Amino acid sequence: MTLARRMAAEAVGTGFLLAAVIGSGIMGERLAGGNVAIALLANTLATGAMLVTLILTFGPISGAHFNPAVTLADASQGGLAWREVPMYAAAQIVGAFAGVAAAHLMFGEALFSASRHVRAGGAQLFSEFVATFGLLCVIWGCARLRSSAVPFAVGAYITGAYWFTASTSFANPAVTLARSASDTFAGIRPGDAPGFMVAQFAGAAAATILFRWLAPSLPKDAGSVVFGTKATYER
Repeated sequence: MTLARRMAAEAVGTGFLLAAVIGSGIMGERLAGGNVAIALLANTLATGAMLVTLILTFGPISGAHFNPAVTLADASQGGLAWREVPMYAAAQIVGAFAGVAAAHLMFGEALFSASRHVRAGGAQLFSEFVATFGLLCVIWGCARLRSSAVPFAVGAYITGAYWFTASTSFANPAVTLARSASDTFAGIRPGDAPGFMVAQFAGAAAATILFRWLAPSLPKDAGSVVFGTKATYER
């Protein structure tokens, strides 16, 4: 698959992911009548379901990373050429902001607005480390041992992690950046985003190191893909 097609897949997939995160947050908050638990449940279910469908759709094309931390982890294990990492990350970030803009337009919000949703403190940062560590554990464990289950395992993990982490499991630097431009239910204050991103990269690195020891070998036919669907890339 050509690089251009893979970049398009990463951008479109990440865009749909952010549209789901932001859009379901707005819809949930509007319909919940002030019940934050109901709004979060709506946000959770929509995000988990979209992740499954997006990974199944775009996995055979680009690997369906949608996440710079996943892209770096994949490159560190030889699954992706290092020279392609910046392009993957750029596509993910552009797609993420496009997804935020699309959600805002659908719900009559300003195209972008700096979030005032405070997500600060050590508990929040540790939550993001745990959330991303767990996400990469799921990805590596399933990709190396049961690749066909990856889309469903990732969707299920994120659905659960919304509720067992204090931060509601962003677990994605591109998602974090884009959510800082949304003053809605799913937003994060821009000043809190850098700490989240550092914790996310640290969690991804820790999980990658752990699974390098626990399950050191990728399947021989894995190609260059994290999410369990082989893609043949044109270099």
